[in-house]
Amino acid sequence: MDVTVSELMELFLQSPLVTWVKTFGSFGSGNQDNLTMYMDLADGIFLNQIMLQIDPRPSNQRINKHVNNDVNLRIQNLTILVRNIKTYYQVSPGDSSSSHPADTHLPCPGTGKQRRERLV
Repeated sequence: MDVTVSELMELFLQSPLVTWVKTFGSFGSGNQDNLTMYMDLADGIFLNQIMLQIDPRPSNQRINKHVNNDVNLRIQNLTILVRNIKTYYQVSPGDSSSSHPADTHLPCPGTGKQRRERLV
């Protein structure tokens, strides 16, 4: 069975992850086409905004808001996102649980340690 890129994109945009992302705001609202929504996720801008809602502590790094299909800027944004997620889930030495209580906004059930293992 041959599957086109547009069909794969459609399947991805109907996935539970994207459904969860849509609960955080204006993502996917209006008449955006699938490519635009996909690129909004791939650019990392919207995902970084979600991370700021989950963990509003200030970060020294600024995301690039105008990626314009630049792969390097996209990688920088996603690297910042991964670094912020890792920082959020870091545990102090000797601490056996996450310093953050269970958050119902997070897609991964389980203890802090189990969620960290899934993310890493």
